[in-house]
Amino acid sequence: MHQGGTDRCRILIVESSDDIRAGLAEALRQFGHSVTVESERGKALARPDLAEFDLLVSDLIDREPATEPGTVRSFKMAVTSLQARRTIVELHDIIERTLSFKLRRIDADRKAVNIREKIDLELPSDLTLMNAVLEYLLDRVAKLGLIQIEQSNLFVALDEAFVNAVRHGNRNDTSKLLRVTAELSAHEAIFTVEDEGDGFDVSEIPDPRDPANLFKSSGRGVLLIYNIMDEVEYSERGTRLKMVKRPESGAPAN
Repeated sequence: MHQGGTDRCRILIVESSDDIRAGLAEALRQFGHSVTVESERGKALARPDLAEFDLLVSDLIDREPATEPGTVRSFKMAVTSLQARRTIVELHDIIERTLSFKLRRIDADRKAVNIREKIDLELPSDLTLMNAVLEYLLDRVAKLGLIQIEQSNLFVALDEAFVNAVRHGNRNDTSKLLRVTAELSAHEAIFTVEDEGDGFDVSEIPDPRDPANLFKSSGRGVLLIYNIMDEVEYSERGTRLKMVKRPESGAPAN
């Protein structure tokens, strides 16, 4: 990061759309940050200074092969430098503005049945960053016509997963990353939340099928996640949580 009166991030934007690329770059430069833009993934990866950036924002559209017609939107935001992870105030403004800008500019008029979205976020373990992330994810799920957000309690499940990963997994250590991925379509939403903590014994998770556990104060977040999501799976060490949510039975996807 640049040093001065305030820390300034070096940001690399890789964006397919000319208008969105220019608009986002201008929005972030207003904060005083250094912004570089590329239109293609290959050119970005070939940059000799790639390792010098603090933050990567990439949003590219890929066309499916003729055998699988459709569109895949691949959005990635990653904090790549250790110093930037510790500058939470600056990052909060950048992340919030970037996600808000993208939500306003993403084309929501295309048929959801032909769209799949892949979202990959690698952010410092700080819960103040998660509100903007939740808003972005819930908006994208809703725009794809997958789930009635208000009735699904999806916000609660994702929020609990983030809190558990940040507080209990990474122990609020902002030098450790929280990785959130989402694979969204008109048929299902798959979320993965992964921390860099020491893990835990997955066998100690309370059985959500046992009514007695509903009255326990500990482990309530895990029980909520099990009750809200259609599938829940922890990795062997407990550092990665996979959750699947599908439309209600009989409810047509757009």
